[in-house]
Amino acid sequence: MSQFLMPSLGADMESAILMEWMVKEGDTVTKGQVIAEVETSKGVIEIEVFEDGIVEKLLVEPETECAVGMPLAIIKAGADNTLKAMKKIETQTIVKHNADTSKIEPDKQKKIIEAKEDNIEQEERIKISPVARKRAQELGVDITKLDSKKDVIHLSQIEALGTIKVKAPEAAEKKEETKERDGMRQAIAAAMSRSNTEIPHYYLSTSINMTPALEYLKELNKKRSIEERILPIAMLVRAVVLALKEVPELNGFWQENGHRMSKEIHPGIAIALRKGGLITPALLDAQNMDMYSTMEFLSDLITRTRLGKLRSSEMTKQTITITNLGDLGVESVYGVIYPPQLAIIGFGAIVNAPWAEGDALCVRKVMQATLAGDHRATDGRIGAQFLDKINKFLQNPQELL
Repeated sequence: MSQFLMPSLGADMESAILMEWMVKEGDTVTKGQVIAEVETSKGVIEIEVFEDGIVEKLLVEPETECAVGMPLAIIKAGADNTLKAMKKIETQTIVKHNADTSKIEPDKQKKIIEAKEDNIEQEERIKISPVARKRAQELGVDITKLDSKKDVIHLSQIEALGTIKVKAPEAAEKKEETKERDGMRQAIAAAMSRSNTEIPHYYLSTSINMTPALEYLKELNKKRSIEERILPIAMLVRAVVLALKEVPELNGFWQENGHRMSKEIHPGIAIALRKGGLITPALLDAQNMDMYSTMEFLSDLITRTRLGKLRSSEMTKQTITITNLGDLGVESVYGVIYPPQLAIIGFGAIVNAPWAEGDALCVRKVMQATLAGDHRATDGRIGAQFLDKINKFLQNPQELL
């Protein structure tokens, strides 16, 4: 028997709101199954369980703010006694979400738990989905006036009621979007401040002739439909993954004052959100993909990121970050390492530039690739070897398949 804890979904995360349980007590769960949704400053994330078992006890109610490491449930793997696990969580913090509270104060946990229990006894909980509850707040719908005894109140009901409310939905939506962006910016600021404080960065840059890769890609895509075509970003990700196989020192973490390399390669892909902000979910187990599956899984990852359908493993397992700002015309990207990772690789715009081939000068499609590395774990020589490997794979694009 073990406790299912609130995971850390980033170096900047201190707590999150449990939005919804996807399982109930007594359900059988398997490793990797999504069992809950939590809301962080980066959006709603699906939380997976990392062992097989039976849900013995759900310890936290939906819409409760939970500190990282706080027990959320007890998963029974065998015939163990639940009592020991229950005693262990008696003094853990269970704090109801408060938008004005950025940190949880452990010394107040007992009073908060008692107050929460009193509120549950005094008020019948309204059965409403977390998404519908949030939308009701945006539209100014008083959910206490609704009939909650028949069925669970869903989003469609709230939307219908919201059309007759005097509160302007557009203003509420804009306010909520601003709040979400501000929260994300604060989270990013915290992580980047920590990075600049703790990590001694070194930076390297190289120019890569992308003409061979782009010509090869053009030929590949002639045989594929528009929906199946491979984009240049898939080639870049694939080149990074293959380079990491040959220069593995940059793939991993700085943890417990030590350099820890990872056998699995989970590149974090920087993805811009439509409402603003940036998230870098992991492309899990990229070392097992070819270029075709890299494109397939990358497209799925981008879609789910923008729909807010990411899983906790995709927010916690990044072993390196890849950022590409070429579509915005930026030629060089000097990134900041996201702790506890060891490096970030940046790709700029592919532009026409003079290029020497032998004694001849010609025009080629050229891209700047930059690397920021953690000097505690690696040095400029290793970083240079890594960039050189990326370049060689892109000069021989058939090897990327």
